[in-house]
Amino acid sequence: MKLSRKLPLNAIRVFDAVARLGSFTRAGEELGMTQTAVSYQIKLLEEHVGDLLFIRQTRRISLTQTGERLAPKVSEAFGLLAEAMAEARQEESGILEIRSTPTFASHWLARHIGAFQLQHPGLAVRILRIDKPVDFRADNADVAIWRGEQPPADVVAHELFRLQYAPMLSPKLAKTIRGVTIPADLLKLPLIGGSSKWWGIWFQSNGIDTPLPGTITIDADGALDLEGSAAIAGHGVALLSPFLHREELKADRLIMPFEAFKKDDLSYWLISPKSRRQSVKVQTFRQWLLETLPPYLSDLSAAAQ
Repeated sequence: MKLSRKLPLNAIRVFDAVARLGSFTRAGEELGMTQTAVSYQIKLLEEHVGDLLFIRQTRRISLTQTGERLAPKVSEAFGLLAEAMAEARQEESGILEIRSTPTFASHWLARHIGAFQLQHPGLAVRILRIDKPVDFRADNADVAIWRGEQPPADVVAHELFRLQYAPMLSPKLAKTIRGVTIPADLLKLPLIGGSSKWWGIWFQSNGIDTPLPGTITIDADGALDLEGSAAIAGHGVALLSPFLHREELKADRLIMPFEAFKKDDLSYWLISPKSRRQSVKVQTFRQWLLETLPPYLSDLSAAAQ
């Protein structure tokens, strides 16, 4: 018996759109179908499965337990089909969409992605900054740079690095107290950060166990690019990464008086959906990133020793 007779493929395609968009109407708009036609296809699939896939409420639908089990597998299957077609065409073209944590996107990736594009001129790159976990089903990204203790479930993940942090400030701010020569000098200046936790750890590791002054300022909710900009502007001292702020240190927009580091509790990961593990563009970017990062990370490791 033919596959098309075994499985209601069109109904499955409609189910994927409804589950992804959370709406019969929006799924119909995407597929060029009426809402009635969408509802009919979902009904056919529910009859084929033998169970309801959606709970229909006024102006709202949600997946049933059966729908929840089916949706990720269907999404992965369509992703595999798309990648199989690309592989058959042997294409290394189109758009590579990358989601990244904000500071890595602006302070490393954007500064180095040009080299990748020169090597792969047929592949356009789109970089989008994220500050929440990536949802590959909803976001349609190809890869993501994510910071966390563990990578999200159901992805292909490669651990990249853990950052080290040290106090940094503008040279002009340092001059206001005639220079910073010992860790205790930093207590004379405003400290940038959302809380005193990391500052307390850093000072204690440098033999200073006195209570911190009430000068913690500028709550950027851990956004290192914003804290770095505040430090460059002379608003205080920030715990920043020499890896991510390498250019600012070279240009003397920031100084790092002490090579006494606090290691991050979380790792940076390169993640991609399992449905795209055979994608040429994903494999190409992964290889480039894993080859390009090590020299910069070796400099970071040497500085931390």
